[in-house]
Parts: sequence; C-alpha cells; structure tokens
Amino acid sequence: MSRQTMNYAYYPGCSGQGTSVEYDTSTRAVCRALGINLLDIPDWSCCGSTPAHTVDHLLSSALAARNLALAEDMDVAAVITPCPSCLTNLKMAVHRMSDREFRVQVNELLDKPAQRTVPVKSVLQVLAEDIGPEAVAEMLPDKPLAGLKLAPYYGCIMNRPPEVMQFDDHENPTAMDKLMQALGAEVVPFPLKVECCGASYGIARKDIVARLSGKLLETAEGLGAHAVVTACPLCQMNLDMRQGQASAAAGHKFQLPVFYYTQLIGLALRLPQDELGLSKLCVSPRLALDAMHKARDEEQEKAAAKAQAQAAKQTSKAKAA
Repeated sequence: MSRQTMNYAYYPGCSGQGTSVEYDTSTRAVCRALGINLLDIPDWSCCGSTPAHTVDHLLSSALAARNLALAEDMDVAAVITPCPSCLTNLKMAVHRMSDREFRVQVNELLDKPAQRTVPVKSVLQVLAEDIGPEAVAEMLPDKPLAGLKLAPYYGCIMNRPPEVMQFDDHENPTAMDKLMQALGAEVVPFPLKVECCGASYGIARKDIVARLSGKLLETAEGLGAHAVVTACPLCQMNLDMRQGQASAAAGHKFQLPVFYYTQLIGLALRLPQDELGLSKLCVSPRLALDAMHKARDEEQEKAAAKAQAQAAKQTSKAKAA
C-alpha cells in the first residue's frame, strides 16, 4: 500500500525521555512504519506538565507556547504529542491565546512570539483520523492480535474539555477501541474508560491512587480482559508500576499487564522488540500474550471439531443415500 509520507512536528514530552521511554520508542517505530514522519521540535522544553496551570495560567501557557512558536518555523501538518498531559497544555495554550490581551501577555514572555498557526493533535488522533484503522488493517496479512481481550483506558483528560480537545467522544471515546479491533483484538465494553486513575497523586496520596487504580483493574479483570491498553504515561505508571499497591489496598492480587497502544500496534506490525520496550513493563506482558495464544488455540480446536463433525454428517448422509 503506497501512501505519501506526512510531516509532523513531534513533541515527545519529558516522560518520553525517562519514565515512559518505551512509549516514545514504540511511537516513533509505529509512526515510521505507517509513513508518518516525525520531526523533533528543536530545543523543545517542558510544557509545564500537570502542576504549572495550578500555579499560574500565564506561565503555563507561555511554557507551552514556546514550543508551539518553535514548531511554526517547520513545514509540518501539525504539532503532535503522545502524552495527554502535554496535549492538554499545548491545546489550552492555543485556546487561551485566542484572547488577544492574554496572547500579548504570553508573547511578552517569549523571545519568539507564538502565532497559533499550527494545529495541535495527539498521536492517537493522527493514527485514528489521518491514517485510520482501516489503513492499519490493510497492512496486516492476518489478525495478529486475535484472541486478545483488551480494556481500552483513555484516562480523564485525553478528550476533555471537549470544546478544547475536539477529538472523539469525551464520555465514550472509541478511537483506541477501533485501532485495537483493526489488529484483531477483542475490545471489552469498559465502562470506566474515562475515569481518573489518581493522576499525579502517586507520591502525595498513594492511598487515592491505589483505590482508584484498583477500581479500574478490578473492573477490567471482571470483564475478562487479558490486559489494559492506554495512551497516557501517567495512567500506565499508576496501573502498571503501582499495581502492587492497588492489589494490597483491594486485598486481591491483580495480574493485568498494561500496554501502551503503540506497543500493541508495533507487535501486530512485527516491529523489532527493542523498539517496543515490552521488557520495561512491570507486570509481564507474557501473561496477556500467553492468554491470547491459548484463546486462539481453543478457537482453532473448536473450528476443527466443527469441521470434522460436518464432514462426518456429510459422510453419513452419503452412505444413507
């Protein structure tokens, strides 16, 4: 399948260089395979992450706007980022700067003023809309994730507030669901897909994160999911790295791997394992992948038994005739 390569200004975010490096490497690998050319924003800096906007809206917007201003010198279709927190800060800066007075105040803090000329999207939005799950499916000779049951978890800020994010349904998003289904996976009807996992309270209030994350894991497990799949570094950390704390709080040992959706797309595309970073997951991905293979084998056995029964029935009819 031929498709023109598209250029995007890539904002990796701070976590992509540290705690979620596997998200960054798998994102780059998948985008490369799908014809998405990521051009790193030169000399990018922190967008303010979760805390900045709680301290000062002007400072928060200036931190994000600096990166947008740098991207405006690049010949790109949009600025894209894999991280919902970064996405929120970049999009909120654009939104707030629609007010002329606020825009002037922000640009007074910058060496290079931001003009708000380049759209901002998540990598998920680009894969869902600019590429599309159908195009991804066309690249696959089969359904490589058939047998895998997934609970897609979007978190609470990927699509909110809707008037700013302008992507998918803010109460029932389905972009990740459709991409996973294109790979052959079964998506369970996860009712908590936009509930909060505890976000950045992982250090200050471990009890809150353990309770909220435990609720998510319990629900996904109860629906028969083999794994949770997410698009957020903070959500992934709370559900994966802190799964032991959630287990202790719930009095029940959870063993649910938590994948980044880019890791699963990369797995389906048979990309090199070192680019996907599956070994960096705290809860072994083998738990889910083994369950997938077992389910697939069982389906094949059922199909073979059904075919054998039908053949025997046809033979019996032929003898009777």
